[in-house]
Amino acid sequence: MGSYGRLSTRALETDVPVMVKLAELNRNSNDAMPLGQGAVYWQPPELALERVKHIAWEPSTSRYGTHEGLPELKEALLKKLCQENKLIKSSVMVTAGSNQGFLNLVLTLCDVTDSVVLFAPYFFNAYMSFQMTGINNILVGPSNPMTLLPDADWLKKVMSETKPVPKLVSIVNPGNPSGVCIPESLLKRISDICRSSGSWLVVDNAYEYFVYDGFKHSCVEGNHVINLFSFSKAYGMMGWRVGYIAYSLEVEGLLTQLLKVQDNVAICTPMISQKVALYCLEAGREWVKSQVESLAKNKKLLVEALSPLGEDTVKGGEGAIYLWAKLPNKYPNDFEVVCWFARRHGVLLLPGSACGAPGCVRITYGMLREADCVIAADRLRRGLEELIRDGMVE
Repeated sequence: MGSYGRLSTRALETDVPVMVKLAELNRNSNDAMPLGQGAVYWQPPELALERVKHIAWEPSTSRYGTHEGLPELKEALLKKLCQENKLIKSSVMVTAGSNQGFLNLVLTLCDVTDSVVLFAPYFFNAYMSFQMTGINNILVGPSNPMTLLPDADWLKKVMSETKPVPKLVSIVNPGNPSGVCIPESLLKRISDICRSSGSWLVVDNAYEYFVYDGFKHSCVEGNHVINLFSFSKAYGMMGWRVGYIAYSLEVEGLLTQLLKVQDNVAICTPMISQKVALYCLEAGREWVKSQVESLAKNKKLLVEALSPLGEDTVKGGEGAIYLWAKLPNKYPNDFEVVCWFARRHGVLLLPGSACGAPGCVRITYGMLREADCVIAADRLRRGLEELIRDGMVE
């Protein structure tokens, strides 16, 4: 029996993480500029990092914390949810990043026989969470080709025609990988469709503070809605791994089942990370806003760099840290194009096929300071001009 015969079908049939592929590509490239991974260039507020030095030696930092999260962090988060997100009936569970939060929810809410809904282009880790938990009936809905907003008409039709009704609908707002911000009216319509169908709606709000040009981030609340949030991008805490689930206490038994999963996945979020998160909340959204404003020039540089692709080929930029670009039709293999850009032009992009939309690429403008982004934008533009003019020559 070969080694694969001893591995689970569930794992074997889960996609290889695209970020693992990009990391390998980066190792084999010379000084590639990171326009692929969803991250920001800044660290947590200086005051938060200074304060955490003094708690490293506290015995409580090395002990298990409560499953739901540090009590003072939970209290601060409930206040934040009420004041900023208008979520007044939600409770909180702190998780080791919102990816772990999403996995907790899939394990708690879904059986392997259930169907679930995503909209392409979708967040690849959400898709992989479904695969890894054995859910094979993943319905991938369309987005409006001009706006990349989820197609609510399609969702309504699917909910009325699919038996049994899909258990869970997942959306990201602002969008990853699309970079679009879902209007409050559309968000409420999607929520209403899920409520009337008896389905869960899980909304990933990791980029809630990343909105531009007058766009607004909104949340919806209800017994059928669960919101996910993250400290990773807003506060530069990617490696600290802190996120949180906002859920309704009115759903009987939900917390008990969430605690079962939490105990077997993480037990608790690292205590030192939770303390940093608490101190970051004291810096607040105004601190984050100043960081996000620094990305405006990056976005402009990369939009200009993508101009060789022509009009109506670049979407996003309303929210999050992403632009979404359609490659010329003669290049359906987007991963091949991504590899070529890394080798020949020293730029790392993310292939759209990882998000259910082949023939496209995702570009992030969050990881670089402006001076480095100038270099990356120049490389990207020269690469696109060569791709269109000469093809993928080496």
